[in-house]
Amino acid sequence: MSATRRQILARTGAVGAGIVFSGAVSEIFAGTASAQTMGRGGYGPLVPDPDGLLDLPKGFRYTVLSREGDPLRSGEGKVPSNCDGMAAFRGRRGHTHLVRNHENRRKSRSAVPTVPGITYDPMGEGGCTAIEVDAHNGVVSERVAIAGTSTNCAGGPTPWHTWLTCEETEFKAGEEGYTKDHGFIFEVDPYDPRRTGAVPLTDMGRFQHEAIAIDPRDGTVYETEDAFEKPFGLFYRFHPKKPMGGIGSLRAGGRLQAMRVPGVKDLSAIQETGATFDRIEWVDVPDPLAKETAIRFQDFGPKGITHAQKLEGCYWGGSCVYFVSSFAHRDEGSAADHYGQVWRYDPKARRLTLVVVFGPDTDLQLPGESPDNICLAPSGGLMVCEDGEGAQHVFGVTRKGAVYPMARGRQNIGTAEKPEWGEFAGVTFAPDGRTMYVNCYTPGTTFAVTGPF
Repeated sequence: MSATRRQILARTGAVGAGIVFSGAVSEIFAGTASAQTMGRGGYGPLVPDPDGLLDLPKGFRYTVLSREGDPLRSGEGKVPSNCDGMAAFRGRRGHTHLVRNHENRRKSRSAVPTVPGITYDPMGEGGCTAIEVDAHNGVVSERVAIAGTSTNCAGGPTPWHTWLTCEETEFKAGEEGYTKDHGFIFEVDPYDPRRTGAVPLTDMGRFQHEAIAIDPRDGTVYETEDAFEKPFGLFYRFHPKKPMGGIGSLRAGGRLQAMRVPGVKDLSAIQETGATFDRIEWVDVPDPLAKETAIRFQDFGPKGITHAQKLEGCYWGGSCVYFVSSFAHRDEGSAADHYGQVWRYDPKARRLTLVVVFGPDTDLQLPGESPDNICLAPSGGLMVCEDGEGAQHVFGVTRKGAVYPMARGRQNIGTAEKPEWGEFAGVTFAPDGRTMYVNCYTPGTTFAVTGPF
């Protein structure tokens, strides 16, 4: 399908929304559990929230689980700011355990409190918090899960039910006041964070990490890099020495490689949905720790390596890994412009396919809307967090490519002259599929949304 943004808005009633899809969206769900369910066409128009926090369709309601600046229930300090990536894990007696990233840099509004035994660098202000809720989304506990890290953006769950939190930075010890190198992945146990501590998984690379997805068949970890300037980030895979070994097994190390698409230097140059590339190559990273040179600048031989701007979301579905390029801007150094792509890599066939293209955006008042965090929804489609300008949304996408509004933020943090809204992040579902959890980045807020999913 292909449609202008205003045509989509007219059909959904999502006035002020900003996302359009084109392409074979149904390919995303091939072989997944959700492919067995026909995606819905949406839940109707959004109803303004009288409390001014979150607009939802009729029949849905939200609960605020956690709010930036409020006391943590553990007594360790205050709820940190900049709520970002998140995952939900099954607990006992119908409980759910959430692990939530905090993308704090230096001089953040509310740092993750340092806690003995789970703090990496006392000068780092990022990290994760863990929230346990009961079957009715009542908060049972809230505590620090890891501290002393920096710019914890996204990550991903492991098959053994831990969370890999990713630092989206490359600062070294001595820079910006840090006492240790940053730019690593850390494992976090949502049930007992002291089991995992604060140990960087150094063989998985030191770069501006965004997200990960793990092949449940052989334990290969796929990683995205959201580098802020040219040359842009790479798409990686990590072969662990102890695949599927459980908690702590990734510390044993492994082999880090970067993806090379023969003949393609920049993924943004590919604009045609369904474009396919066979015989994808994987090249060993010369220096995963980036001791002297950032990985994306390193020498990958005469054929070079394939880059892409804004590599963000990453997830495993069926027998393939999917990853997102949120946008590409020619005037920032990309080979071409786009408003978002979803790529699929099939490891067995060594085949890369462009399955979804976002855009074009035709509303000049809200330029640059783009997909960020993405998750599979129990209704048989996707939930997508918007990251752009203007009012921010969580959008649903059916298997047939229809787009509908699921939530709209009402937390205006700007001024009357220049309004700003906090982006959404970390959308995820409870293991039973009955609750959608999502974060507002600013002011940091975690919502539980229930209704007729």
